[in-house]
Amino acid sequence: MDTPITRAEHEEFRRRMEEENSRQDKRIELLEENTKQIAALTTSVEKLALSVESMVKEQEQQGSRLETLESRDGEMWRKVTGYVLTAVTGIVVGYIFTQLGM
Repeated sequence: MDTPITRAEHEEFRRRMEEENSRQDKRIELLEENTKQIAALTTSVEKLALSVESMVKEQEQQGSRLETLESRDGEMWRKVTGYVLTAVTGIVVGYIFTQLGM
């Protein structure tokens, strides 16, 4: 343990450590880039979720407005049908009373 290393051994160790540091630096750089991409993706997903939530609310509002419009047409049709039936019934009753001489 007390024997010193040679200059060649030291240079070989230094070279290997520099290569290892270079390799580790590249790995760290790739990881940092991946982390940035994941953060950007997370932000995009959050924006997409908010957009979808907004669209769902808008669809619900449009659905209720459409239901209101459709029911108006149905109500108008029922009123018109009721008036026509009332008129026909009145004509028939009037005709019957006329035939009976009242």
